[in-house]
This record gives sequence, C-alpha cells and structure tokens, in this order.
Amino acid sequence: MTVMVDIVEVSPRDGLQNEATLLSTADKIELIERAVRAGARRVEVTSFVNPSRVPQMADADELMAALPRHDGVRYAGLVMNRRGLDRALTAGVDEINVVVVATDTFCGRNQGMTTAQACDTAAALVRAAREAGVFATVTIGASFGCPFEGEVPLGRLREVLTRVRDAGPDELALADTIGVAVPSDVTERLTLAREITQSRTPLRLHLHDTRHTGVANAVAAVQAGVTTLDASIGGTGGCPFAPAATGNVATEDLVYLFDRMGLPTGLDLKELTSTVSWLEGRLGNQLPGALLRAGGFPA
Repeated sequence: MTVMVDIVEVSPRDGLQNEATLLSTADKIELIERAVRAGARRVEVTSFVNPSRVPQMADADELMAALPRHDGVRYAGLVMNRRGLDRALTAGVDEINVVVVATDTFCGRNQGMTTAQACDTAAALVRAAREAGVFATVTIGASFGCPFEGEVPLGRLREVLTRVRDAGPDELALADTIGVAVPSDVTERLTLAREITQSRTPLRLHLHDTRHTGVANAVAAVQAGVTTLDASIGGTGGCPFAPAATGNVATEDLVYLFDRMGLPTGLDLKELTSTVSWLEGRLGNQLPGALLRAGGFPA
C-alpha cells in the first residue's frame, strides 16, 4: 500500500512570525488561499498570542474572521494560555496547537514558565479544547536540541513526552526548533515517542532546515512511520525567541522529494513554486527553498 505523506502548511504562522516585513491581513489570506489551491488540507494560519511579543500575528482575530472556508480544509491556531484558547475558539479554528518546550531555559524565554508548568497548562488547554470539540496537538519544542542548554538528553525528552502523553492530546508533535537534528536523531526520538504513547497517539514532526538536514530528516521520519510533517512555503520561518533559528523545511522541496520517491502528498509543485515567487515579492527577499530556482526534474 502506498504511503500518503500529510504536509501541514505552517507558512502563515511559523513562516511569517520571524520575518522583518509584516504582511497585511489581505496578503496573509492570499498566502493561505494559494496554499489551499496547491492542495493543502491542514494549514496553521496564525497564533493567538500577545501581539507585543509577536507583532506579526497581531491580526489573528481579524484574519480568522475574513478567511474563506473550504470543505475538507482545517485551519489551526497556536495558543499558549487560556486567553489565547478562548480567542481561538471564538474565532472558529478547527484545531489548536499548544507548545511545551523541552528545556526550562528556552521555555522561560518562549512562554515565561518552566517546562513542568507548560505541561500543566497544555493539559488544561487540551481538556478545554476537547470540551469544545476542537482537535488539539501538543508540540514539544526543542525536542532535538536547545539554543541555551545544548543537548536535550533522551531521559529529559522521555519525562516531557510522558507528561504530554498524560495530557491526552489528539496528536503529539516533536519539533526540531533550531534545526540541529540528523536522521539518526529523528529515528531514535520518534521511536521513543511511539514507545511512550504505545502507538495510541498520532505523531507529527516539525522540521527546520537551519543546517540543511531538514529534507533528510523528513525521509527518516517517513521511514520511521511518521507521515505527518510540518513545512513552510519557501522555507520561511524561525523562532523569535531562539537565536539564529532560521526557516522551516520548504514545502516545495518536500513535495519534489516525495514525488520522486513515489509517495503522494496531494500537493501541486507548480502551484507551490508560483506561490514562493509571489511571497518573495511581498517579503522583499529571496527565500531559502531550492525548487523555485532549481526547478523540478524532468523540466
């Protein structure tokens, strides 16, 4: 049976949150509409966070109110606390994504609390989302390495995975927030996650391509049986609270890869590369994805 790779498009949220250029709400809607036309069925469209900390996401409520709805397309919002969740539910998101960072130092920088406190918060948010009938993902940030504490030992990840599992999310994601993972890390840590969840919770992987290992890590994930992957059109992205954190793995690069491997994604490469060109014009800079310049093969 052919494996279907499910790519979650995160350019409107993670892709734009670290960009110096603030896109208009209309341009964000155009980006999302282009992603949907390319075949995206899960799109992380915004984050409901303090606009003074992430000004790129200040229009979250207005964006959701103006966003066209399409059958079979699910829109997700990132939330950090109950206030953010309430805003997301009022806005009508289909999914929420809650972040727990695996190290205390980074968790403090990212959301002003310890990892243990973030786990407690995530559990409360997952419960509230379930009561509202909204799908909830918990993402463990810095699962592969921390910009402040360095290596994240497997024992530490095991502790956090156990706490997150007990929160009962619909999906659990591991994030290579600063792009330090290599394929053997991906295999090892996804195996650990499957062991902790006893294969009862669907797994997802969030990849950054900071050191150009993102595409290789995506292959390792699929080989390990995890076929839900985050990616960002053009390779936009980065974390405002992690020094030198650069973009997500590029959606179009993954689509080319999996097309050549015979693994369907449901995404149209021509539509994606056209969107990269459009987005570069809006942001005023060249994006790191390879396919716009290299082209597909055969031509």
